[in-house]
Amino acid sequence: MARELWGSKLGFILAAVGSAIGLGNIWRFPYMVYSNGGGAFLIPYFVALFCVGIPLLLLEFSVGHSTKGSAPLAFKRINEKSEWVGWLAVFSGFTITTYYMVIIGWCLYYLYNILLNGFPLNFKNYFFGNILSISPGAGSIDGFSMGVLVSTGILWLINYVIIRLGVKNGLEKANKIFMPTLFILTLILLIRGISLPGAFEGLNWYLTPNFGALLNFNVWISAFSQIFYSLTLGFGVMIVYASYLPKKVDLTTSAFTVALLNCGYSFLAGLAVFSTLGYMAYTTGLPLNEVVNKGIVLAFVVFPKALSMIPYVGWILAIVFFLALIVAGLSSSISLVEAVTSSIMEKFEISRKKAITTVTTFGFLGSLVFTTKAGLYWLDITDHFASGYLLPIVGCAEAIVALWIFKGDKLLNYLNKLSDIKLGKYWKMFAGILTPILLLTIVGLDIFSLTKAPYGGYPWKYLDMGILLVVVGFLSSVLFSKIPWKRKIKSWDELNRGD
Repeated sequence: MARELWGSKLGFILAAVGSAIGLGNIWRFPYMVYSNGGGAFLIPYFVALFCVGIPLLLLEFSVGHSTKGSAPLAFKRINEKSEWVGWLAVFSGFTITTYYMVIIGWCLYYLYNILLNGFPLNFKNYFFGNILSISPGAGSIDGFSMGVLVSTGILWLINYVIIRLGVKNGLEKANKIFMPTLFILTLILLIRGISLPGAFEGLNWYLTPNFGALLNFNVWISAFSQIFYSLTLGFGVMIVYASYLPKKVDLTTSAFTVALLNCGYSFLAGLAVFSTLGYMAYTTGLPLNEVVNKGIVLAFVVFPKALSMIPYVGWILAIVFFLALIVAGLSSSISLVEAVTSSIMEKFEISRKKAITTVTTFGFLGSLVFTTKAGLYWLDITDHFASGYLLPIVGCAEAIVALWIFKGDKLLNYLNKLSDIKLGKYWKMFAGILTPILLLTIVGLDIFSLTKAPYGGYPWKYLDMGILLVVVGFLSSVLFSKIPWKRKIKSWDELNRGD
């Protein structure tokens, strides 16, 4: 069966950017800048981008393009004993997708309620009470939040339809709609935001540099972590997306384009968010540091409340905001689901229809626990161990296998042969040395923090489930790698002989 390909380089760029741009770009990045030195945070952020983000993105692009396979097949071809690395990326991505889809479900259900009923009177009570129907703790499942359950089911169905259509007719066409739409929606929020009274005070809070923060080691770790997660590294997504590219393509320029567009969008979203929060502070008379909150509170409580204060168009802007969240979430989710689907297709030699049916069925079942009234607690625990342990370990393993066990000079020569921008030995140093050190440091610091106190104040009996998730991830990855392939797999050297 001939491998599917992107219809154009633009289609690939938009899809890769769509994968990178997600919910975190809109609500996590602005708060990260604000709380880690303001404009000064951009210094470690761009250092991280060029020293780890782009080098590791180039690594995944070169691995995917040169092997013409999903993550498991790619690492099988690079090293006979390294297929498990690809499966660990797939398992990690699948786990994260099960709860990521639920977060998009919150956005969809919130949008539905705003369209139907307008703004609530108390945003915090509304989100945690009406939307999530949150229970007292992780042990109190107390049934489903039906609105979230239905919304999550709809989103899994949308993913199913898009991915079943294939690379060119599904993924590419969807992102050609999603990405321009997302940028237009964000520009609407930005233009209106900066025209409001107090907007520039908000931007001043957002970007005023505190260079003293650069002496804080945690600020640098935050910057490197943000780059790693924001570019969807370690999920297997960029590997499979690059595998759908035609033989002749400039991978280096593509990596720089994707990375810079992703970072540019994050910065743009931050301007839109903080200009509006500045207006909220101006209207209420509160200092901005009492207005701003991090994470889901910023996205689902504080920012909607700020929009509700804007006369005449606040309701319309709230619709625009939640549409932007949904579009950003969908563009990322389809990439995550495609990474799993392509791996199943290749390993078991089944059709795209059967693979995506299997993935969406098990994916929806995996999402169910996060749609319960205790879903937020279990989402928090699962995210901590999946993104805090599994993903960094995948990134570290990718770098070690591809650049040290496989001898990364082959990939370096491969990239240079295709690209106008020639890479030097620094690429191997950044991706092969700096990246593993950084990622192992992130994991080590978190393990150290767990020895001091349980994460989030949860009882250990619940955190043990997160630890079990990490163990199951490794065991499943090894188990899947032991299943025989239904065809002979060519090695990297055999596949690229004569190129």
